[in-house]
Amino acid sequence: MRWALADGWTIALRTLTHWRMQPGVVIFGWFFPILMLLMFGALLGGAMERPEGRSYYELLVPGIFALSMLFGLEGTMTAITTDAAKGVTDRFRSLPMSSAAVVLGRCIADMLDSAVTLVILAAAGLALGWRWHESLGEALAAFGLLLLLRFALLWVGIFIGLSVRNAQSVTAIQVAIWPVGFLSSAFVNTSTMPDWLGTIAQWNPMSSTATAARDLFGNPGATAESWIGEHALAGAVIWPLLLVAVFLPLSARKFRNLSR
Repeated sequence: MRWALADGWTIALRTLTHWRMQPGVVIFGWFFPILMLLMFGALLGGAMERPEGRSYYELLVPGIFALSMLFGLEGTMTAITTDAAKGVTDRFRSLPMSSAAVVLGRCIADMLDSAVTLVILAAAGLALGWRWHESLGEALAAFGLLLLLRFALLWVGIFIGLSVRNAQSVTAIQVAIWPVGFLSSAFVNTSTMPDWLGTIAQWNPMSSTATAARDLFGNPGATAESWIGEHALAGAVIWPLLLVAVFLPLSARKFRNLSR
């Protein structure tokens, strides 16, 4: 385990060095969710239903938190695919290092990136008037659920990145990610949607995490009355664990059998 962690940290430092050499890409990734927050809050917020007479940011900010965890998937897929296509991954596999280090290093780097994204986004939300109304411990628990979702989606990204052949394929998949994020309770109450669409949105893992985070922050919810809406906290834990249980073994098998 010590060997795997040491090698994984070395791979993570490689990624951090890339960020230092190309800071523009990283900074854009950090501030893109703020652009989304401003676009939906400032430009469209006046037309949105304001929950319980509160500011729309009370509902929007936790939704953007969850959405930013999903959008981080794109960077993971691109990095994994690029390394595999250029033979970097094969080179790592030929070295006397832990076989788990490559994906472990990617996990460490991406989780650090996600934590920084949440800090920056939370600061922007506070500047725009968003507040949490519960204890600091509950707020930290909400951020923990968001990072748990990111950790689960990370393995989805690793699996997809190892499965596709080139960056063009990743671009096509990225386009499909957006509907997954928008078909949730990130922006509006699912009760405003047609019944069949609202049901799909309620069972989206994004909705469970966003709703659970709102509950822990003390912000108004955005999910219609349903079993999954009333058990959002359980869903915010179970959905990520299911994703990890499915995609971590698939990613490990794909990495062992990787052939380019």
